[in-house]
Amino acid sequence: MAVRKLKPVTPGQRHRVVATFDDITKSIPEKSLLQPLKKTGGRNSDGKMTMRYMGGGHKRMYRMIDFLRNKDGVTATVKSIEYDPNRSARIALLVYEDGEKRYIIAPNGLKPGQKVQSGTGAAPEVGNCLSLAEIPLGTLIHSIELHPGKGGMLARSAGSYAQLLSRDGKYAIIKLPSGESRMILTTCRATIGTVSNPDHSLERSGKAGRHRWLGIRPRTRAVVMNPVDHPMGGGEGRASGGHPRSRKGLYAKGFKTRRKKNPANKFIVEKRKK
Repeated sequence: MAVRKLKPVTPGQRHRVVATFDDITKSIPEKSLLQPLKKTGGRNSDGKMTMRYMGGGHKRMYRMIDFLRNKDGVTATVKSIEYDPNRSARIALLVYEDGEKRYIIAPNGLKPGQKVQSGTGAAPEVGNCLSLAEIPLGTLIHSIELHPGKGGMLARSAGSYAQLLSRDGKYAIIKLPSGESRMILTTCRATIGTVSNPDHSLERSGKAGRHRWLGIRPRTRAVVMNPVDHPMGGGEGRASGGHPRSRKGLYAKGFKTRRKKNPANKFIVEKRKK
């Protein structure tokens, strides 16, 4: 997976950096694994806007991803690596021996024709899903469960991975992409390898219109608002706006928002990098 810079034939292409898509082997998704995806425009069930600067964008279909990987003991063959407009990583279409098809997040290096497995006894190879009790120490993993049977929740975006550091009783200590080390039950599952599309962070859209295709609307800076709209608004002339803070008044730089009595604090071995 790599990126390429375009010849600036138009102003929108001058700064654009795009993916080469050389890892994608199929352009039409599996129809049986598609679902309609309704856009919210940032509104909740009452119609109130709870997220600003969202709306529009190209129509999408949701690809149903198997985060559980609970089809144990059945070997699956990777049929294709596909693009998913709903996430930064690539997805892989698996065809099991009994004919069932499922999508998974594609690990880096997974190729069509490879065999993958899940469950007890599976080899610790790229694409296989095992419990943390069976994965060798030091292995790079992704799509990690936080609770047994809930499906992969951690390290799912493009290029991300975690590392299994050690095991202590019924807990495994995982170093997460943020730098935080955390205890997770060894009965939780994870997939071997790093997530595909590691060069996603190098991509540049090149023009504002491409953000509109993604459903992102223009963002208004807080310092140009009125005092009624934002704590940093108002003032005569070009006022700086004071200390950076959110629309509700919470400080935005350096202020810790994590609850001191968060029940998950006891599982954190080392805090993330500041």
